[in-house]
Amino acid sequence: MEKEGASVRKKRLDRGIKARADTIFAVASYGEILYLLLPRVIPVGLLLALPLILSGYWGKVLVYACMYGLLALSWDFLASCGLFSLGQALFFGIGAYIAGIMNHYFHLPPLITLPLATIGGGLISALLLSPVMRLRGVYFAMVTLMLPLLLMKGIETTGAFGGTHGLSNLSPFTHDTFATYLAVLGFLFCLFAFRRVINSDYGLVLRAIRDDDRAVMSGAINIYWRKSQALFISGAVGSFAGALMTHHYQFLGMSAFALDYSILPVAAVALGGQGSFAGAALGSMILVPLSETLRALGGLRIAIYCGILIVSIIGLPEGIFHFLERKYHQFETMSEVK
Repeated sequence: MEKEGASVRKKRLDRGIKARADTIFAVASYGEILYLLLPRVIPVGLLLALPLILSGYWGKVLVYACMYGLLALSWDFLASCGLFSLGQALFFGIGAYIAGIMNHYFHLPPLITLPLATIGGGLISALLLSPVMRLRGVYFAMVTLMLPLLLMKGIETTGAFGGTHGLSNLSPFTHDTFATYLAVLGFLFCLFAFRRVINSDYGLVLRAIRDDDRAVMSGAINIYWRKSQALFISGAVGSFAGALMTHHYQFLGMSAFALDYSILPVAAVALGGQGSFAGAALGSMILVPLSETLRALGGLRIAIYCGILIVSIIGLPEGIFHFLERKYHQFETMSEVK
């Protein structure tokens, strides 16, 4: 572009505080400390305050958003080592059925079924997918997509665990606010834990496996054992979400393996931005309330929902979170082209 007879262009520069905090981790004033803390404190504080503000229907929407957020985080973590899944419904459904079966047949309370479903779901998910983790790309994704459909049809055909009618009148949590805070705290814990893990030496190995697994194998590292660990962690997080849903809604059915639990988390990651975990969290907190807001429009809701998603992905391929992060940490100036 031309400006006063000279050719100029936009130039992006990192703010000084970002350069210092990313390298030597030094800050020079309280203003810089505030600059670093605000993007973390405000979203966390808002999320912790929402259960006290929202009640009834929108309180359930918040729980639903946290459950989808947990599935999106588990997808992003699994993708960090090169395993791209289309079957988060597998993790969700296994956790839901473990919690529902333990409660319905053995009369265990939710505070016991939740950890059992979380650990058991992670183990079962890892055992089911370990034989196919040598597959790459679309082949692994196809297997993960088919497994929840296979389990759903098996339950429907055999009539096991209530069959098509499911199991009802399961034990609820003591209070709706307790359930909401359990979902919110679990969501925040996984978000910050994943961000810490992926930036550690362990996370560095996982990312190296994604980028060049042969080079990692040449360093005498068992990449399949690391992938099994990633499957367990991702499966445990998804199973926790499924177990939470089962007790919160006091019902267990084949809908726990529904395709929505596989597709929406991937859409949330695509919208928010892959690789940061914060992008997956942001995407889920946008998509779920948006979907519920448009529910009154009936079939038109899907068209509007898909249109918004397509436009956002085309317009911001990096994801909303990465765009906002870049705008926050950089400023633009006009420099003359010599």
